[in-house]
Amino acid sequence: MGVLDEIKESIIAMKKTESPGLTQKALDEGLDAEEILDKALVPAMDTVGKQYEEGTKFIPEMLIAAKAMMGALNILKPKLTASGGKSQGKVVLGTVEGDVHDIGLKLVGMMLEGAGLDVVVLGADTSKEEFLEAIKEHNANILGMSALLTTTMPEMKEVIDFLKENGLREKVKVMVGGATLNQRFADEYGADGFAPDAAQASVLAKRLLAEQSK
Repeated sequence: MGVLDEIKESIIAMKKTESPGLTQKALDEGLDAEEILDKALVPAMDTVGKQYEEGTKFIPEMLIAAKAMMGALNILKPKLTASGGKSQGKVVLGTVEGDVHDIGLKLVGMMLEGAGLDVVVLGADTSKEEFLEAIKEHNANILGMSALLTTTMPEMKEVIDFLKENGLREKVKVMVGGATLNQRFADEYGADGFAPDAAQASVLAKRLLAEQSK
């Protein structure tokens, strides 16, 4: 088994103490940071996402696998930055104002980073003004919003309307998620896409970026 397969397996097997060392070993062997990302980390998180969909991994396991991936990614980040490694796109994530739930949001952020995207996580209880500023500051391609409470879900529409008022809606794709949300609400609020979980959020983000680059 080559070192790339070893990294991949360590992430899928949730061995978060092993993945950083294996990643360093790959770099020491002369492998390129982007190659390690594209051929080990991204496929590993794709597999973890599929296992979640199939019901063989659950949220706690996904979080551990994502932490194993982040351990590897942290070793790669200085090299990726130094080499001007190409980002697949930039995403701003946040839970809407009035909602303090952010575990799912963090998991989405880790899955998106594992897919090679630059992710800015604003955290919980994010106002529409904070979303707007972050999109401008980071020149984001995608805004991802989460809401876990039925009372805070309408805040998503408020943010989307606020982006329209400020001339930013056409420049950014908006994806939404959260336990109480579904496609009907996403359509009603004017979002570009809905993801029921972190694995689907990763797939959706890639699709939205592909649409944007056409």
